[in-house]
Amino acid sequence: MSSQDVQRPVCIIGLGLIGGSLLRDLVASKHAVYGYNHSTSGARSAIKAGYDVTDDMPAILARAEADDALIVIATPMNAVDSVLNQIEEHAPSCGITDVVSVKTEVRELFLKRGMESRYVGGHPMAGTQNSGWDHSQIGLFKRSAWAITYDYAAECEARGERIPKKWIETFSDVVRMTQMVHAEAVPVRVANHDAAVARISHLPHVLAETLAVVGDNGGILAQSLAAGSFKDGTRVAGTTPELVRQMCETNAPALVDALDEALQLLQAARDSLAAEQPSIADLAETGFRARTRIEARSGARKESVSPVKISSRPVLRLHPGGPNWVAQLRQSESLGGRIEIF
Repeated sequence: MSSQDVQRPVCIIGLGLIGGSLLRDLVASKHAVYGYNHSTSGARSAIKAGYDVTDDMPAILARAEADDALIVIATPMNAVDSVLNQIEEHAPSCGITDVVSVKTEVRELFLKRGMESRYVGGHPMAGTQNSGWDHSQIGLFKRSAWAITYDYAAECEARGERIPKKWIETFSDVVRMTQMVHAEAVPVRVANHDAAVARISHLPHVLAETLAVVGDNGGILAQSLAAGSFKDGTRVAGTTPELVRQMCETNAPALVDALDEALQLLQAARDSLAAEQPSIADLAETGFRARTRIEARSGARKESVSPVKISSRPVLRLHPGGPNWVAQLRQSESLGGRIEIF
């Protein structure tokens, strides 16, 4: 095990697309990892494929406690509360992270239990419209941003309190885990995370569902003529409705703000097209410029192969617990930069 690897075993609770892909990647890296899946059939499929998996949560959590493992909660949002109840009972000292797409509601569950000193939030910006173990894959996270929260450290610092060593170790291992699966760790505070993903993750689901309905309402001819742009724009409408509800409804305030902004743009475009001389120039031009900026940003990330500043995406080598390290996290967050631990 190198200093760049997670320094303890990893226990993954929930082996759907994200949790299952994480398990596969860590096994491919020859790291100690095991998991739990609620679905007995999914667990059996994983076991048959040679993975260390069970459908007995108390047993896997007891094992995690004995190993001082890093627990990754990879269940839907509506299951997190019950998972935390089990962790409280069977793994009362393990560090915990998660991969849920909203962070405020998850963190509140930890605060309610007084477990915030054990928690480092996470959210990999990767996935497909499919779900379940059978759709998990090696390499899903390659070059993807992986949001990692640090509110607890920032609040300790603001109160003039020492950040517990165990929290720092958990934070470090979560960052190392993202490095092991070739993702890019992006530090972010909870509120900022939820506001951002409302725009770039949850709003696209609302728009995709809307576009799918409008296209389908065009009848057989519209359905038959649907091609690339329509299929790309509606891809995530193929996501299980229950998952869409959990993502969007648990981040409703931030999503409403983003939706209001989108509706204003659509109304302006509609009014301009309904004018005596129809035009969509404003939206087309501003949208093109916005897309160009986003492409430049993501392109810089994909080409980022060395720990130096590249284009607009800086890379920070971090020493958790070192002088001014929380201030460095804030600076990296403000720049949308990534962090690495060596």
